[in-house]
Amino acid sequence: MVDSAVLPLRQAPTGADREIMRSSTVDLVADTARAAAARRTTAWLAGGLSAAAAVAGGWLAPPDAVQGQAQRLMYLHVPAAWVAYAAFALVLAAGGAYLIWGDLRWDRFARAAAEVGVVLTAVAIGTGSLWGHLVWGTWWAWDPRLVSTVLLLFAYAGYLALRRTVSERTGAPDGGDHRVARPAAAAGVGGFLLVPVVHFSVIWWRSLHQQATVLAPQRPPIDARMGVALLLAVAAATLVAFCVVLHRVVRLERRLTGDATPTAERTPARVG
Repeated sequence: MVDSAVLPLRQAPTGADREIMRSSTVDLVADTARAAAARRTTAWLAGGLSAAAAVAGGWLAPPDAVQGQAQRLMYLHVPAAWVAYAAFALVLAAGGAYLIWGDLRWDRFARAAAEVGVVLTAVAIGTGSLWGHLVWGTWWAWDPRLVSTVLLLFAYAGYLALRRTVSERTGAPDGGDHRVARPAAAAGVGGFLLVPVVHFSVIWWRSLHQQATVLAPQRPPIDARMGVALLLAVAAATLVAFCVVLHRVVRLERRLTGDATPTAERTPARVG
């Protein structure tokens, strides 16, 4: 029988241990040279993927048999809509994480994601309006998908306006004070309820908007080259949005700390 007294007790991580753990990973929103290099690498990957998506969607994929060249707007419209969903999902997750743990960094992620989501929703509405004009012959129709998407845009534009209003009224820095973060987190979590309404509106109500293509229950009725181009476009838009969110979080943290330039790389801890 082993005497438990001779077994080493598990110690809490010391400051040196925590520094070693930090040095073994890259915090992409840290204001260090190492993190900045990682962000630049990610941005280059996003640029390369965007170029590949542009070539695939603009030249390699064939035009639609019915809609002709107007269908190529799909490679901008669909990624904008899908990544806007993802951005609002990040607002939901970050807002929930803030409400649970109270870490203001989650609030900064929520704000950055909401900004990206609002811009992408506006792009989706604009490209959808142009596509509708070319195919339906009208810039606007009182279609459930269109109306619900505009409501989604208003909801998260209101979320950003709420943050600004509370910040100006209380004098608290946006992204750096719980007086702004608490009501913003509640609004961001509640606003996500509109996302499934937008997505399923073409199923729940009679709509001019076409239903799911790639995620259709039956075999996707789409040319393989179109499918590849669309997937490339979605991947590129996702990575570009990710880069923008990281950039915005870094800028917010610099603004809160009063630093205008990145700090030098911290002295790495010796391992072993």
